[in-house]
Amino acid sequence: MWLVALVGIIGGVAIAVQAPLASMLNDRMGVLESLFVIHLGGAIFAGVPLALAGGGQLANAPQAPWYALCAGIFGLTVVAAMVYMVPRIGVAGAVILIVAGQISVAALIDHFGWLGVPAQSLDLTRVAGMVLVFVGVWFAVRPAA
Repeated sequence: MWLVALVGIIGGVAIAVQAPLASMLNDRMGVLESLFVIHLGGAIFAGVPLALAGGGQLANAPQAPWYALCAGIFGLTVVAAMVYMVPRIGVAGAVILIVAGQISVAALIDHFGWLGVPAQSLDLTRVAGMVLVFVGVWFAVRPAA
């Protein structure tokens, strides 16, 4: 479980650092241009080791459900949302709102077992935890008094 937590923390650090960097690119180039540059960098970063590995299992892509191949669109949406929010509410507020959206939809996906994940019912304890998160979101992003 420690490894899972560490990977999650590293992912969170990456989101927090990526947000202001993406915002800088957006300020200098625009939304579409910054999205292109960011994802081109990611494609190169993943593509070089993949090429060195002889393509890995890319040939299996047609076996995935068609909607799984749309995952990149959601990645673009996340970065575009961050680029829009960071200059307006700061990195912390933007990340908190992203996490609030993630928790809301993740709870539904878990509860109904959508998209191939094992179903995990949305019980009172999980709902209470989500309510606490949303109260925290409100405190974190509300305008200062």
